Amino acid sequence: RCHQHPVAMLDISFTPFCAFLGSLGLLCVALVGAWCQHWRGGFSLDGGSRTFNWHPVLMVTGLVVLYGAAALVYRVPNTWSGPKLPWKLLHGGLALGAFVLTVLGLAAVFRFHNSNGTPNMYSLHSWMGLATVLLFSCQWVAGFGAFLLPWAPSWLRQLYKPIHVFFGSTILMLSMASCVSGINEKLFFSLKNGTTQYKLLPAEAVFANTLGILILLFGVLVVGALAKPSWKRPDSDSLDSRQVLGTHW
Repeated sequence: RCHQHPVAMLDISFTPFCAFLGSLGLLCVALVGAWCQHWRGGFSLDGGSRTFNWHPVLMVTGLVVLYGAAALVYRVPNTWSGPKLPWKLLHGGLALGAFVLTVLGLAAVFRFHNSNGTPNMYSLHSWMGLATVLLFSCQWVAGFGAFLLPWAPSWLRQLYKPIHVFFGSTILMLSMASCVSGINEKLFFSLKNGTTQYKLLPAEAVFANTLGILILLFGVLVVGALAKPSWKRPDSDSLDSRQVLGTHW
């Protein structure tokens, strides 16, 4: 016991970790909603500032929390035995839901900009966010073609799998960076003339900065869970989704 590796002594099981991570994700969604409701005036579809408020809520919910949940589907021990098809469908469905929310979030910010004569795609945040969404869409289409279509050859799946895993983590990190930069950008635009300046750290700035830290914590924990060897789905001879779909079709 004295010679036990320190990391092993800090090891925890997946179930309590998943419960904590789920609570943290829900907290992030609740906080971004509270920020937009309490300090930014609430929500609307009239093209004004309240229409913009849908953007951070939908982006954090879809591009970070729901996407992180999709990434961790194969870390659930129940997925390690039996047919892979139901879990692949769940993984793809969660990712698709995240993509739909992300597109709605983009629509909200573009409508706000166009209604107020604000230029689109001029900031680093907008460039990084759009690049993340485009990469996300390519990732989903490629994953669907390689892992769900019954006629996809096995060599293609084996070749693409490490690429899919790598870009999955990359997209999540880009999502975190986009959300945090967006929060910071919104605070710089909002906390200036007529309000307590950002540099004086008013209550809204403390609240939004805390939200950014929690988003980063959520993403880092997801990436850490994806990299943890003992939580990875072991290779098995379970029935492949391609075979199941081929049988059904």
